[in-house]
Amino acid sequence: MINEHPFLDGLRLGLEILSALIGLIYLPKLGKSYWKWFSVYLLFIVLQEIIWLGKRSFLGILDRDYFAYIGIPIQYIFFYWLYAIKSLKNVSLFVLCCMIYLSNLPFRLFLEADDLMYSINVGIGTILLFILVILEFLKQIKNENILKFWSNKMFYINIGVILFYVGTLPFQVFFDYFRKNHEVILDGYYIYFLVANCLMYLLFTLSFIWGVQKS
Repeated sequence: MINEHPFLDGLRLGLEILSALIGLIYLPKLGKSYWKWFSVYLLFIVLQEIIWLGKRSFLGILDRDYFAYIGIPIQYIFFYWLYAIKSLKNVSLFVLCCMIYLSNLPFRLFLEADDLMYSINVGIGTILLFILVILEFLKQIKNENILKFWSNKMFYINIGVILFYVGTLPFQVFFDYFRKNHEVILDGYYIYFLVANCLMYLLFTLSFIWGVQKS
């Protein structure tokens, strides 16, 4: 049983809302830049969070089905697009990541255990994202712009993705195992999950304030 941490949970939601608001404020300045879609993405995440807050179903859709087929896939596909197409300029890599990731979704029809499907979904999605993160870091360190990393939007996004998506992978994939065998570890990891989420959205916010469009 995970202990509740209302302060961190509230802070997490607050920083998500802040990042979305900052994204909307900067939206006119982004013009025709593809970064406007990052603002739209953050707004989607917040609206999704608010709509499903405390609900098990909405408009006849179960929360587990929504996040398995819509909520979580949209997050991964967006980052695949941002990394592979927009930053790494590799459309084939984007298509490959999407094909590998989306190929696991139909298996939910044949698996009775929702926890297992969630683990597979997040596991495959995050491993592919981690590969893109490594490729992005390699791109950054080969460029002289690394000396001005604070003005690189992708630098903030990269750090945020590492802290949350990559850092919480064991927690999300092995959640059921920890819940049954190591509740102390589970609670400690849940605290990290909340803190990492807070830091990620704080970094996303800073990407608008300190980052420049050309990055």
